[in-house]
Amino acid sequence: MLVDNAYVIAGLVLLFFGGEALVRGSVAIAERMGISKLIVGLVIVGFGTSAPELLVSLQAALDGAPDISIGNVVGSNIANVLLVIGLAAAIAPVANTDRSLRRDLVVLVASAAFACALFLTGEIGRLSGLALVAGLTAYLGYSVFAERRRRKLAQGTLDEADEVPGAEAGGLTEKPLIAAFAVLGGIAALVFGARLLVTGATGIARDFGVSEAVIGLTIVAIGTSLPELATALVAAVKREAEVVLANVVGSGIFNVLCILGITALIAPIPVAERFAYVDGPIMLAISALAALFLWYRDRIGRLVGASMLVVYGAYIAVQNAL
Repeated sequence: MLVDNAYVIAGLVLLFFGGEALVRGSVAIAERMGISKLIVGLVIVGFGTSAPELLVSLQAALDGAPDISIGNVVGSNIANVLLVIGLAAAIAPVANTDRSLRRDLVVLVASAAFACALFLTGEIGRLSGLALVAGLTAYLGYSVFAERRRRKLAQGTLDEADEVPGAEAGGLTEKPLIAAFAVLGGIAALVFGARLLVTGATGIARDFGVSEAVIGLTIVAIGTSLPELATALVAAVKREAEVVLANVVGSGIFNVLCILGITALIAPIPVAERFAYVDGPIMLAISALAALFLWYRDRIGRLVGASMLVVYGAYIAVQNAL
């Protein structure tokens, strides 16, 4: 038991710092190479903050723990909306001023609905995985096209879209060797962290008689959402609300399309009934309600944020009863 607890704690620490190092190092290298900040934000940072979920889901699927694999994705998306946005809004009201977020909200809900449809089939096979990855590719391609077109119409030039701010790289731009080591070290930390977290969480589940699905939806999901949570807290303190919303929505899209897609391509994932009839629909409902709220409201106040935290607490509390 003590060993399993140590594995979980060590895994969470490695996932947190590994994700941080991967994102910072990748952004620094991208800036050094003159890669568009739009590409950095959509691909490198988006994938980087979802890397813990990807590696944990892959490891769980390969270890014969599909409930942890799917629970990780579903639980992370629920935590991203209720916990991450809720906590950020409770600290400081989150403004919703970027109208282009509406496109991403539609994609978030559509991807959640598609995932729920796949859950009903009882298995996410390689063909479904390919469809998910194709959807991600189309989303990224259209996002790049739409953003470049918007900038061109607004400014008559694409120059601004090709500049990457050095501040995002955390001062690593002038030290490419350090940035490269940060990327490699981050990947190594994510790999080992995922292994430790899955091993420890599975052991705890078996010792307490708790289902692997519950462990995936709670401990593993929250653990792999630490990069998003840390980003949201810092952004909330600095009053950078757009970072909070973009991070959560982008991560939710990547979780479904990228993580489930890649995992299914490597190893088809059997789906437990609870994901098809309980947790999947809850994820879809929360995503849809959040999208509707953000579509018509220009801010999320402290009271709404606190309410989101209460709802998330209730969801976690009743997990064993579901």
